[in-house]
Amino acid sequence: MDPIWIIVAFVLGFTVKQMGLPPLIGFLLAGFALNLMGVEGGETLDRVADLGVYLLLFSIGLKLKIKSLFQPAIWVTASLHMVITVIVFGLGIFALGLLGLSLFDGLSLGASALIAFALSFSSTVFAVKILEESGSMSSSNGRIAIGILIMQDLFAVIFLTVTSGKPPSPWSLALLSLLIIPILLKKSPLSLIISKSGHGELLVLLGLLIPFGGAFLFGLVGLKPDLGALVIGVLLSGHPKAKELSNSMLSFKDLFLVGFFLTIGLSGLPDLEALGVSVLLTLIMPLKIILFFLLLTRFKLRARTSTLASLNLANYSEFGLIVGAAGIANGWIDPEWMVIFAIALSLTFIIASPLNMKAESLFARWQTRLARLETKKRLLEDEPIETGDAEIIVLGMGRTGTAVFNTLSEKHGLKVLGIDQDLETVQQHVSANRNVLLGDVTDIEFWQRIQLSDKIRMAILATTQHATHMQVITQLDKTHIKIAALSRFEDEMEELKKAGVHVAYNLYAEAGTGYAEDIAQVLSV
Repeated sequence: MDPIWIIVAFVLGFTVKQMGLPPLIGFLLAGFALNLMGVEGGETLDRVADLGVYLLLFSIGLKLKIKSLFQPAIWVTASLHMVITVIVFGLGIFALGLLGLSLFDGLSLGASALIAFALSFSSTVFAVKILEESGSMSSSNGRIAIGILIMQDLFAVIFLTVTSGKPPSPWSLALLSLLIIPILLKKSPLSLIISKSGHGELLVLLGLLIPFGGAFLFGLVGLKPDLGALVIGVLLSGHPKAKELSNSMLSFKDLFLVGFFLTIGLSGLPDLEALGVSVLLTLIMPLKIILFFLLLTRFKLRARTSTLASLNLANYSEFGLIVGAAGIANGWIDPEWMVIFAIALSLTFIIASPLNMKAESLFARWQTRLARLETKKRLLEDEPIETGDAEIIVLGMGRTGTAVFNTLSEKHGLKVLGIDQDLETVQQHVSANRNVLLGDVTDIEFWQRIQLSDKIRMAILATTQHATHMQVITQLDKTHIKIAALSRFEDEMEELKKAGVHVAYNLYAEAGTGYAEDIAQVLSV
């Protein structure tokens, strides 16, 4: 890979970040800029892009609870949305062909349906990047969006298997059966190797090897390699070191995904006619958003969750490019459509990025109207939240939050209430007799439902997501409650202090100070 590619990617990524947009927009623009400079993508860049996608899907798998895919809000929404999109978009595209519009002219009903099928997918890469940057991966809308994307990925795998003309190897059924009996992998040598790999470079190398190996195995038996990386991540999600394994790959995943965004821009430049079609496809994207919203609200999801999840899915997908390539290989559509798909994908990325960055404010503006489309039946999560006689609220009940909760309640005798957005985490704490409630602190409606008593003296922000902390500080700004927050970096510390946080605790630096204090006590210094 030529160093000039890295320079162009950095310069444009840095520039758009200063404008308040995700760097991925700059990487997309870098691809097009390099294309204009006459640069052509090669096998090396394609391999880098593939590895980035493998790492991304593997990391999703490590965090995925497979039973969540069986929620009707996920699998029924994904299925109905795809069917309705194929029918409506397919008929629309076929009608444009009947009108004699160029590039649409001559398309059969089947070819029109194929194009619509390619457009029905949303981008897993885009959604995960946006959710990670906003700290919303574990939020209700994040879990719903990721679940729908995984269902779409499975539909793509089925399509590619059927259209390949070659049935997958019988061994593929054996690999997929691991999802039904995951205990086989938990007892495997791989699980033991992970446990014995320590916490350093060996674990990092393993984090690179495992998804690549899963992708290789699935490709070997005729299944889509991407699915292999996802499946093996799901199988290892119950391992004690799953979270550490996922964290060890973060920087590598982000680096390799730069290659993915560059490949989209390098896939080709359209003529004016193809560009016009791409713009047309981009203009009908709101129909996908509206359809997602209507379907999700039918399953009793609140307007806010449905809105944010729909915006997470407001784009076309890299899987659309793969489906389009299969259609071209079989002679069903013309090669020009590949460039059209790539441009439309890029345009929706560029538009969806600021929409997702402003999603909360957009929902707040339209909340009253959107709430009218909710189902009448009141959801459990819509009920008022009472803090009772709690003196301290701990927001985020992971390892750090749990330690804070235990210390304040057991050692200092304070009455503490924990809040966490993950249902299983809440259930585990409740079974351990901790006072913990379910709630998404990034949700505007959470702050509308919670009844903060005068007894509350302090709110402790115990997540590792700086964006989440800043949202909570905004909500608590007009209350009497003092705020304490964790941070990982000095620039985050400064921003927290400027925002009015009473106690800002650097997770890394202060851990060393606390460690030294404990040593001093032992030595009676």
